[in-house]
Amino acid sequence: TMAALNQTSLQPASFLLLGMAGLEDLHTWLSIPFCLMYITALLGNFILLFVIVMERSLHEPMYLFLAMLAVADLVLSSSTVPKALSIFWSLSKEMSFHACLTQMFFTHMSFIAESTILLAMAFDRYVAICNPLRYATVFTHLMIAKIGLAAIARSFCVMFPTIFLLQRLPYCGHSTMPHTYCEHMGIARLACADISINIWYGFATTLLSPGVDIVLIGVSYILILRAVFRLSSRDAQLKAVGTCSSHACVILMFYTPAFFSFFTHRFGHNVPRHVHILLANLYVLLPPMLNPIVYTMKNKLIREKVSHVL
Repeated sequence: TMAALNQTSLQPASFLLLGMAGLEDLHTWLSIPFCLMYITALLGNFILLFVIVMERSLHEPMYLFLAMLAVADLVLSSSTVPKALSIFWSLSKEMSFHACLTQMFFTHMSFIAESTILLAMAFDRYVAICNPLRYATVFTHLMIAKIGLAAIARSFCVMFPTIFLLQRLPYCGHSTMPHTYCEHMGIARLACADISINIWYGFATTLLSPGVDIVLIGVSYILILRAVFRLSSRDAQLKAVGTCSSHACVILMFYTPAFFSFFTHRFGHNVPRHVHILLANLYVLLPPMLNPIVYTMKNKLIREKVSHVL
């Protein structure tokens, strides 16, 4: 029994998720936009996936990356939003320790995978505009499959250690979490031991995965813009800017709330908690909802195929 006692004091059997701490009275109201955004995300991404898979004319690199993005978006929103809704509707606020780790793993993993795909898409636009003659030889179907596998492998390798970093911590019966879903630092903060390894690991992986991606995406866009302004015709310039603008929108929507959320975790100790939780929910809800809309509106071919399906 001593060993059993020891084990229970180390890891809680389950966590109690409080949702939007400080905004409990608004839970029912908050559930409405959450629910609508989630349904929009599901519909948008499934329609986009269906259209890309069924239409032979869309089996081109740019659209195959879009399909990968849709899958990442579905995983990102589905690992977090259903639980958030069940908390808002007071159906179930409890989550077992292992379920919590699983949720954290898939949430962060799909985020890093999506970041990797956005980087690949920036590279795709760069080659298409700056090296159009080499495009077909660079972006073969095999290359795209490799990029997809690399996105999965990279995000898996980054997130896998966090499971052990959280399992080794003692929690001393702390099991209430003021959040709508489990994230790495949110769980670590409940521990009653030194979590500096978790903090540094989280910091390093954020700088190395989404951080490096953002820098490389920025570089590829500077090179793209440089090439665009060297194009002779105004039409060619507008067309090039057009193909990149939807991608740029998506990048801003994806990284802005995520980085805000990340930095308020580290440095924003006077940021109200519900602001933090709202930000953390924005980056799992906004991109999955808006990506299909942005790409469908900005891309004539997709727009035609989607309207054809609908």
